[in-house]
Amino acid sequence: MVKVKVRLQPIVSHINLPTVLKTTILPGDSFERLFIATQVGEIFYVGNGMIKTFLDIRSRIIKLGAPGRKYDERGLIGLAFHPQFYYNGLFYLHYSVAGTQGPGALTERFTPNPCDPKTLNLRWINRETRYDHIDTVEEWILQSNGQPQKRRTLLNLRRPFFNHNGVNSLNFSPETGKMVLTTGDGGSGYDPFNLSQDDMEIAGKIIEIDVDKMPYIQNPPIVTRFEELPVPIQETLTVIAKGVRNIPGISFQRFYNGYIKYVGNVGQDLVESIFSFVSYKPIPVTHLVQASLTNSVPDQNGFINLGWRGWEGAFPTSIIRGCSEDSTMDEKTIAYYNETLVTSIQRIPPLISYFHKDPRPDKFEGISLTGVQVYMGNSISTLSGSVVFTDFVRSQKTQTPARGVLAYTRIRADCKLNDFHVIETDYNYGTQSAYYVSLGTNQNQTRLFLGVHGSRNVTDFNKGTVFEIIP
Repeated sequence: MVKVKVRLQPIVSHINLPTVLKTTILPGDSFERLFIATQVGEIFYVGNGMIKTFLDIRSRIIKLGAPGRKYDERGLIGLAFHPQFYYNGLFYLHYSVAGTQGPGALTERFTPNPCDPKTLNLRWINRETRYDHIDTVEEWILQSNGQPQKRRTLLNLRRPFFNHNGVNSLNFSPETGKMVLTTGDGGSGYDPFNLSQDDMEIAGKIIEIDVDKMPYIQNPPIVTRFEELPVPIQETLTVIAKGVRNIPGISFQRFYNGYIKYVGNVGQDLVESIFSFVSYKPIPVTHLVQASLTNSVPDQNGFINLGWRGWEGAFPTSIIRGCSEDSTMDEKTIAYYNETLVTSIQRIPPLISYFHKDPRPDKFEGISLTGVQVYMGNSISTLSGSVVFTDFVRSQKTQTPARGVLAYTRIRADCKLNDFHVIETDYNYGTQSAYYVSLGTNQNQTRLFLGVHGSRNVTDFNKGTVFEIIP
């Protein structure tokens, strides 16, 4: 792999934290416009050097930044345009609903103890009262007068914790035409209730939704499990994958007559990972529910399993702590030994896993994967065909003020784990922090857009900038 250096060209500055970057063609237009969704609930679009407000749902968004915790993973986290948006005006939102704040599923921070079975077999009980918030997935329409209007609610999801809700969580598959919803495992750390591997749990999954066939149901129920959904909704859902911890969306790369799918899985303490797959066998939710009712196991041949919580990327999930005999060393203990064994055969290996601690001079110590996109353009020739990704921030032990990271990798011909290379950028942020919070592309994947925020706190307003990555 060769060194790549790019420039960052500012498009929009002084906005709130940009969570989703997408392009589409507005009805009546002849060119793609960049749409920017912010975590606090605004959607802007850019064209002819101007930025305009497309939709403002800040009043619908849960109050972000709880006392003592200004960092937040809730808010407006998903935006997708229907493949026929130019003709039908339909688009979709995923956000955390105002007024739904709950106490959370646990009263204290969770850490598994391999020597204490109670910590390895927790169950999420009293779900109707012990939860953090409710997420909703909605269908909206751009009316002929140019004003967006909500049409209906597709799903209402009760979430156990404030974090791991996914980001860039709604995307349409060019392969099936269906909307893909990516859900995180529900949060805390180490997936306390093992929701990601439970076939009935909506958390920790990649789900296809046939929005064109989904029925109109007034006020869909608030759910956490597939079996709680009305049957007509179940019939429009299929599950592509499980074993998800937290995920910055899904990206598709044309490959002959099919598509390579790329998904990132945010790590716990050890690594960040990107997975790729071509063929898969989705399981209809109705089959999963029927299997649960009959205490049987559905056929999962060809079903995608990313391995969490038994596996963190290419490695068994570990608890890292100081060694009792040498305080300068870290002791690593497998957190969920039995689950690591069970999922070792079922899981797919990652395309890449990069470490939170990597001493190599040409690498970086990552914190959290925030975007994965394919680049198929020619203007940055050395990146063409590559998988580009962003990390929230380099370890601040080595760099102050904070700086995010842009990097790339490729699929190896032998499909084994690949390495990665940092992409150098020329932009001078001065003394301002720069957290890389999102990565986007246009419809034919020939342009790349980078979302940056000057603080790790969503409560610090107007510190966001969106760049285009150029040669």
